[in-house]
Amino acid sequence: MNTYISLLRGINVSGHKKVKMTELKKVYESLGFKHVTTYIQSGNVVFQSSKNIKTIKTSIETGINDHFNFDVPVLVLNHSQLENTAKDLPFPTIDIEQEGSKIIIFFLSETISNSQEEIFSAYLSNSEQLVMSQDVIYLYCPEGLGKSKLTNKLIETKLKLISTARNIKTVNKLLSLANS
Repeated sequence: MNTYISLLRGINVSGHKKVKMTELKKVYESLGFKHVTTYIQSGNVVFQSSKNIKTIKTSIETGINDHFNFDVPVLVLNHSQLENTAKDLPFPTIDIEQEGSKIIIFFLSETISNSQEEIFSAYLSNSEQLVMSQDVIYLYCPEGLGKSKLTNKLIETKLKLISTARNIKTVNKLLSLANS
C-alpha cells in the first residue's frame, strides 16, 4: 500500500459544489481506499491504496460524480511528490509560522517548462514573488492571496491545465497526516 494525497479543485467555494468531509471520506472508503483522513473543507484527503495514480484519479472523479452529481477535478500526489514540493520551497527567508498562509503552492495537473514565468510577471505586484517548477507554482503574496491577481483561473487559462492551490501550512499538515 502506498500513501497518496488528493486535492479537490473548487469545492465548498461560495456555496457551490458542497461536499461534507464525512461524506467524502465514505466515498473514498467505498472505492476501496484505506486509512482515509480528510483535512479542512477544501477537499484534502490522505489515504492508502495499491492502485496507480491514474486509476486512483479516475476512480475518485467518478465516485464523486456518482455520489454528489457534479464533476470535480482531482489532483493525486504520492507522498514523495508532496514531500519534495514542501522541501523545495524557494522562499528560505520567509517565516512559515508567521506568513505560511501567504505562501501559496499551485499544484498543476500537467508538467510544464520552467521558462514560463514571464507569462505571469504582468500579474504580480511589486511585493509578490513567483517561482515555477515543472509541476507546481510557488507564490509568496505578502498582501494575501485575496489581493493577488494571480488566481487558479488565470493559471488554468494561460497554461491550459487544471490547477489547485494550497498554502504551505496546509501542505505541511497534509505531510504530517501522511507520515502518521
